Amino acid sequence: MQRRCGFTGVITLCFLLLLECLKVAGKVSIPHNVTDLHWHPATATWYGSPNGDGSDGGACGYGSLVDVRPLKARVGAVSPVLFKNGEGCGACYKVKCLDKSICSKRPVTIIVMDRSPPGPGVIGRTHFDLSGAAFGHMAVRGRSAQLRNRGELRVSYRRTPCKYPGKSIAFHVNAGSTAFWLSLLIEFEDGDGDIGSMHIREANSNEWLEMNHLWGANWNRNGGPLKGPFSVKLTTLSTRRTLSARDVIPRNWTPKATYTSRLNFL
Repeated sequence: MQRRCGFTGVITLCFLLLLECLKVAGKVSIPHNVTDLHWHPATATWYGSPNGDGSDGGACGYGSLVDVRPLKARVGAVSPVLFKNGEGCGACYKVKCLDKSICSKRPVTIIVMDRSPPGPGVIGRTHFDLSGAAFGHMAVRGRSAQLRNRGELRVSYRRTPCKYPGKSIAFHVNAGSTAFWLSLLIEFEDGDGDIGSMHIREANSNEWLEMNHLWGANWNRNGGPLKGPFSVKLTTLSTRRTLSARDVIPRNWTPKATYTSRLNFL
């Protein structure tokens, strides 16, 4: 009995040490899961061209990313209850329609990249505006056009982890950034997909400087001059997981450039 407890204790200690090492490296915080096992009622329509991507950048600020894989055709605009003043940008949902006469059983996975147009039809309720391609994907084979002709549909949705196979989190330095005003956009975030807070750390410093939520998925830091290379720490909105990418933005960074880390949440 003592040997068994001793062995178990060693395994537990090794696991805790491994977890602590991963925390220090910025790879994980405390394990969480954003998956929602329950389906919830909502409504959905579509916008853009019938087989198109649905958005040309939208209220989250992802720009031309919406036109390339793995984001292409998975664009979703959502009502304020899910948009969360932009902090809901990047979250992923499964959406399926309910009319068995025309809807398939398979849900479509969408990424929040835009805000639904304001109006009495979306205020106070959960609503999705999907790309034409994503909306048609919910139909049984050969009936995508007929489903789009239905207009607004009753749907069910649930939260699901975002997955970008082979991708690491990237940091896009927005146009107009200077040593006194640095603005960043996060790309390809696995897991929660959303951001609750962001901090940067300058070269030769131990202090994490809090960034401000600007709009959509964009964050900024005023003051300076700020000196790179910059480390960036992310905390997700939904499960408060953290990740730190050391010196991911180089000393000679430039506006409009994208810098890719070696990390992700999944």
